[in-house]
Amino acid sequence: MPKLIPVTLLALGLFTVTFAVNLQAPLYDAYAAESDVGATAVTIAFAAYVGGLMPTLLLLGGLSDRIGRRVPIALALILGTAATALLVQLPSWTSLVIARFMLGVGTGLATTAGTAYMTEILGADRAKTAALIVTSATSLGFGGGALATGISLGFQGPTLLPVSYIVLFVIAPALAMIALALPRMDTPRTVSLLRLPVFPTGTWVFGAAMALAWSTTGMTIAVVPLELAANNLGGWTGLVIFLAIFVGFLCQPIARCMTNEQALALGFVLIPLGFLVLLAGVWLKLLFLVLSGTCITSAASYGFTYLASLAEVSLRAANDRARATAGLFVYAYFGFSLPVIASGILADRLGLLSAMIAFAVAQCIATALIVLIWNKLALSHPCARSAG
Repeated sequence: MPKLIPVTLLALGLFTVTFAVNLQAPLYDAYAAESDVGATAVTIAFAAYVGGLMPTLLLLGGLSDRIGRRVPIALALILGTAATALLVQLPSWTSLVIARFMLGVGTGLATTAGTAYMTEILGADRAKTAALIVTSATSLGFGGGALATGISLGFQGPTLLPVSYIVLFVIAPALAMIALALPRMDTPRTVSLLRLPVFPTGTWVFGAAMALAWSTTGMTIAVVPLELAANNLGGWTGLVIFLAIFVGFLCQPIARCMTNEQALALGFVLIPLGFLVLLAGVWLKLLFLVLSGTCITSAASYGFTYLASLAEVSLRAANDRARATAGLFVYAYFGFSLPVIASGILADRLGLLSAMIAFAVAQCIATALIVLIWNKLALSHPCARSAG
């Protein structure tokens, strides 16, 4: 079988897994209204995704080393379908929490297995190309699901069964069957089913950058739509979430032409800059600033930082890519969840805008500290710049 076929099918499978993750985002306010809950509850439901994903990364990051890459990917597709079906049958905040948890488990299984699988198909000498394909497919998926539902609601009007859900119900099960039929490229390893993630030496700064970047994306996906709805701009939620990820996809070819350290450094500049522009747009109620800030944070999160970090850990852990990828996402999803929950709690007490301002201040301080430590270590060990 030519490499193009399994590469394309694997990329499509990873896209669909992540497509399901934010598919329901434009309906957060509807599910919250069904259960009469506030911002804290919405952010907790959003972060339930990490509640499913984190144990999967911590305990099952190397599962595919034992059972192969194909089964975890197929299982992730089925979990995405089942989670979305639950929201259709029982639309409520409780169902959203359960569905997000299931989606987290699926993402944890698919991203670790998929990254290793893509590298095995293309060959270890093309690890950065494999990382680019994986980040492109997952970035498009994360953003595409929200946009698809937003467009569906625009044409259908208010509904809890948008066309985007139906598309997932048709495509995901078919791709799960196809995933099981793909050729096995890895060599079976007699390792424990429960395997902790690994953190390759010198990659801490890439993990810290992912935490910072994805905390910004988490705020954009979970909290900003609530503020948009409060300002009668809720119809733009799908586009905002799509831009929060899609622009990063467009920047990935540029990032590929840079060294991992150069891409990371640019990400550190764009992360706080983008959120400050977005915050100004929310404060002044100017949609073009909200969209501009979203695009800048997307370039940082899913463009330069994401590709550089995934490529770096893949290169530094050639014999343990699945577990190293799991380790990177442990960093990323701590950032993706904890600040968002804290902001939700703060929003219920002080208001959404105040919560966003507090996040922006904390983000700027954290970015400055990490860059300062990174540069200090680089000056102490000039030959280990890539190690942080």
